[in-house]
Amino acid sequence: MELLGERGVGFRSLTEAIDTTTPAGRMMMQMVGAFAEFERAMIRERTNAGLEQARLEGRIGGRKRKLLPHQEQDIRESVQSGQRTAAQCARLFGVHPSTITRLIQRGRASAT
Repeated sequence: MELLGERGVGFRSLTEAIDTTTPAGRMMMQMVGAFAEFERAMIRERTNAGLEQARLEGRIGGRKRKLLPHQEQDIRESVQSGQRTAAQCARLFGVHPSTITRLIQRGRASAT
């Protein structure tokens, strides 16, 4: 709204009684903006409180892992020993090849 005002343009709502070309209309837009900002801050605060409570209860966010730890270990061993390729492991375990690639890279990064 400030950019419009700087360019000499006003805003007039056809459905609400808001007209930024008048002092009362500008005040109304500022009040609406303040309420919107307040509501956004309240949503952020409630979201963070909910996430913190979930962490305290031992829950973590994010997508569930596709592979169990023992499956990940089997894949690492198979690919590193040359028994299977990453693509073969992906088909065998029903995951995307990039999942296998990331798994192998994580294994290499933690080994160094």
